[in-house]
Amino acid sequence: MGQAADRAVAAARSAVRICGARNGPELSKGRKPRIMSETFRGEYYQKVDSKARVLIPAAFRRVLDAGDTRTPDSPRTRMVIVYGGKDRQHCDCYSMAGADALAAWVESLPLGSKARIRTERDLITRSATVEVDDDGRIVLPTQVREKLGITPEMIKEGVDSALAGAADRFGLWRADAYRAVEDDEDDDDREDALAILGRFPKPNLRLIHNADAG
Repeated sequence: MGQAADRAVAAARSAVRICGARNGPELSKGRKPRIMSETFRGEYYQKVDSKARVLIPAAFRRVLDAGDTRTPDSPRTRMVIVYGGKDRQHCDCYSMAGADALAAWVESLPLGSKARIRTERDLITRSATVEVDDDGRIVLPTQVREKLGITPEMIKEGVDSALAGAADRFGLWRADAYRAVEDDEDDDDREDALAILGRFPKPNLRLIHNADAG
């Protein structure tokens, strides 16, 4: 995506932290602007039950709750599952505020460009909005189950999912696939993660906190 994506990062992580550009219709219905708050951290393993439901960890639900304002018409917290990308073995899950920021990033790319067409297809079209029920569970849509390689037979026999925090999103995997990929990546690691991070500028946390407060 090159320079266009670099410019979009600033928009998606500052002005779009309060998603005003995409909140217009919802504000007219009484919703407040969705504000990105906190981050998804940690990894969890959850069973996929007989109805294809997965329990979202409480720590993740707090972030999802903060990223979506409930109304009488939409009383349950929602989230977006992105299942695009043919070479990926997992789905990325966003709060509604995070999904708005992602969409704004995509929309910043030149209309009709290959990058715009590809990102619209894999990140916007190939996504599903689901609700978190009163017990903290979501139902995995058919497309998501197919992406993860979870078959009806697996659900009957018992299969686990893995939910892996990644700051502004969390990955949703079939547990055995997640463990295999993580083991391979751990074997390939030759440099400490903090050493890698040290090669890049540290963000101005004061500006980030001010954006959240504003």
